[in-house]
This record gives sequence, structure tokens and C-alpha cells, in this order.
Amino acid sequence: MGPRVVFDLARARAIGLSADEIAIFRRLRTPHRIQDFVSAMPVNFEADGDTCHSVRTALRKNVCHCIEGAFIAACSLMLHGERALLLDFQAEGDDDHVVALFKRDGHWGAISKSNSIWLRWRDPVYRTTRELAMSYFHEYIKHDEKSLRRISARPFNIGTYDPAYWITSAQGCWDMAGQIDSAPHVALIAKPQRRHLRTRDALELKGAKVKQFRRA
Repeated sequence: MGPRVVFDLARARAIGLSADEIAIFRRLRTPHRIQDFVSAMPVNFEADGDTCHSVRTALRKNVCHCIEGAFIAACSLMLHGERALLLDFQAEGDDDHVVALFKRDGHWGAISKSNSIWLRWRDPVYRTTRELAMSYFHEYIKHDEKSLRRISARPFNIGTYDPAYWITSAQGCWDMAGQIDSAPHVALIAKPQRRHLRTRDALELKGAKVKQFRRA
């Protein structure tokens, strides 16, 4: 069973959300609804350079990539009485990835924005965040090589930070991204294990070409 869902209107107003923003978050009552919402948002291809949009900016522009989607998901969970927890993935020679965490019946699940089929939603069936992270290991690929190396040592509670840093900012949220990146991380695999990793085969490479959104 999930927690009792009550929208925290007082907190939404204290954060400074607009009536339109509040209306959006009222609807995002469950992790399933949140995942559907961020999945449907067009991908932020960063045509004008790297971005780390706040929740407000991502909603206004109607685009997001992984960390921006994770901000939206964490904000939604927080406004419905859950903790705003993130998990950061660090890769070797590859982009990082960030997901929003939630728990059901003592098990972890993840809400994730990705343009491919690989790094998306995870059902709440994982006993630990490391176990959840390992469900992404085979799919986390740079070209044809598995690149995931480290994850947050513990869930990153973004809800303890000033909402101005990640929800309502009109500027890029690079300081918030830096906090997430510099928090303690732990290795997922040992160095000797790397030599046993298999590269992606031809069918997997073909599957990697499936994308939800294409650049204009």
C-alpha cells in the first residue's frame, strides 16, 4: 500500500508556486502519474547549450532531461507527503543520470526521464538503492560498453534544500546539480570486474536506436 495521498497546498503556496503550477502538481498524485507526466514531456536537447532547469523553467518551456525530470518528480512527491529523494548515477566517459526515488511496502522504485527504453521507470521491488541501481547496470551504455560506475552513497534528500535552488529559480540550477554530484558516492563494481564486462551485441545496438523523441 502507498501512503495516504494529501496535497500540501500550504507548502505549495509557501514555495511560491503559481495557480497553474499547483493545478499540475495536484494531478500528479502517484508515482505512476508522475512518470507518465515526465515521460510525455518533450526531451530537452539543449539546443542552445547545457541546461539545468528548475522545476518552474522546465514546466514553462515544456522540456526536460533526466535531472530536470527528477526535480519535477521529487517536487511532486514532496507536495503529496513523501520525501523528495534522488539517486545520482556517475558513469565513466558518459553522462550522469539522476532518478527520483520512492518507496512502497519497504521497497525502492524510481521515476526516471530518459529518451530511450533503457534508463526509465523501475517498479518498487528493490530492497536497497544499490539493488535498484544494479537493475540499470546492463542498460547503462556508452557506444557499446557498459559505463556505470558509481551511485549516491545514500538517497539525496533534495527536499531539505531551499526551493529557490531547484523549484522556482529563474536561473540555471547548477549549484544544486553540484551538490548532488559532490555528495558521497560508492562504487558499483570493483576495478578487476571491469575486464569481464561484455560489450553490447548487434541486436542491443539496434535496440538502442529506438528513441521516444527526435531532434527537430
